[in-house]
Parts: sequence; C-alpha cells; structure tokens
Amino acid sequence: MPGFLRAVLLTIGVMIAGLAPRAALAITTDDLYQSRTIVTGQGEVNRRIGFKDCLDRVLVRVSGDQRLLEKPEMAALRDKAGDFVDSFRYHDRLEGIPIHDEQGTHDRPHDLTCLYKPATVNKLLAQLGSKPWLGERPTLAVFLTVEQGARHFALSAEEERGKTMRESFANATDPLLMHVVFPKAVQLAELGEKGLRTDDMARLDLLAKQAGGAQALAGSIVWSDKNLGWIADWRLADHGKTYRWRVRGVSFDEAFRVAIGGAAQVLSGNGQP
Repeated sequence: MPGFLRAVLLTIGVMIAGLAPRAALAITTDDLYQSRTIVTGQGEVNRRIGFKDCLDRVLVRVSGDQRLLEKPEMAALRDKAGDFVDSFRYHDRLEGIPIHDEQGTHDRPHDLTCLYKPATVNKLLAQLGSKPWLGERPTLAVFLTVEQGARHFALSAEEERGKTMRESFANATDPLLMHVVFPKAVQLAELGEKGLRTDDMARLDLLAKQAGGAQALAGSIVWSDKNLGWIADWRLADHGKTYRWRVRGVSFDEAFRVAIGGAAQVLSGNGQP
C-alpha cells in the first residue's frame, strides 16, 4: 500500500475512533482518592473546615453512597478529618487578579485539594459499613423535560435554551467522576415530550447507546411557585429494576446534583436514593 494512502486511512481510523461512543470511562486511583472544596485563604481555621468537607466528599466519591454522610459515626470522623489527609494543596481562584482595597491573601477564595491513601479511605468505608466502587463508571445519556410556566422543551445536545443546564449537569458529575451526554433533537422528536415522561427505561436505555451513553437517566423538572424552586423527578434502571427519586424546591443546579448522586448510589449497588 502506498505510504500516502496508508497515512490517509490511518487518519480516518483515528477520527472514527475519536467519534465513537464511549459507554464508560476508566478512572485512576489518583483521580478517585482525592476531593476538592473551596475555602477562604490558607489559614488553619478554614483549612480544618475544608478538611471536613473534603472527607465527606471523598467518602461519597469513592463509595457512591450518599447516605454515608447521615450516619452518626460521621461526627467523630469529621472532628479528626485532617488526620486522614495524606497531602493537600491550594489553588488561588483569583490567580492573576491583583489584591485590591483592604483585601489580604486570607480573604481570597482557594481550591483546597486533599489527597488520600486508598487504604485509609477504604478502612473508613469499612467502619461505616460500605466499600469502594471501583472500575469504570458508565456514561449516562440524559433524557430530560423542562417545564416553566408556558415554557416547555426537551433538553437536547443542540437546544440553545438548555445550554446553561447542560453545563450545570456536567459540573454535577465531576465530584463523583461520572459523565453525561445528551441526545440530539431529532432523536428526542421521535419520542415526543410524553414519551420522555412515560416510556419504559428499557427503550430509553437503547436510545442512550445511540446518543453515546451506556444507559439512560430520565427525568423532568417543573418550576413551582409554591415550592419556590424546581420539582425534579428522576428514574434509572439497574439489573431489571427501575429506581425513582424526587427533590422539591431547589435550583436546577441542585436538582442535577441530586440526579447524579442518586444515579451513583444505584449504580454503585447502594440501593434506593
């Protein structure tokens, strides 16, 4: 085969591979056993607060189990949260912006990243009756209807009105190392808004694969003046069972965090959200 043709075919092959759906993404130990929160400055008092938040986050990140944070044993663990940190680092969120007026470095917001040894976190999880959720985490295709008064739409990959919502959903996945994709408008048009709300999860799971996901996360969010926020309903199928959960009176950012948290709890084998 001529060298030029071989190069062309290789390039096409790489492009096709890059466009192929990724049903799940592998995660590394370094990615899994760390967590991040925002603190004010680098002082010890705020650092201790950050260590507590990072402990909560890493336990849920590694296990997928949202219920751990409600366990009474967590109070004692939070009191010594810094003992479990292997190393930590700061990043100034205003890096490159000069200090102004009376502001000092202690007032500037920082990302505090805490890194943990797997053995330390795994031991804590065992004490809490849980275990690590290891391996690949599936990419979820989100099938979502949005209703705010007379405004109705299905959240597609191209829907301009849903751009902020797509960004918010992506942000919600990061703490749990999850990933989401969104179906194209033409795919949603075949279902219709009623189909999105009522179709069984087996059909949506098939459509999820066409959208580049491993399975479907279906839901609806409806604005409620009475609740001063969104009412969000979610459903996801796992091992032949459909799980449903709801949250009321929240921002759509929180609604999407609840969606991803619930999905992680189900897929990690920790049951009903």
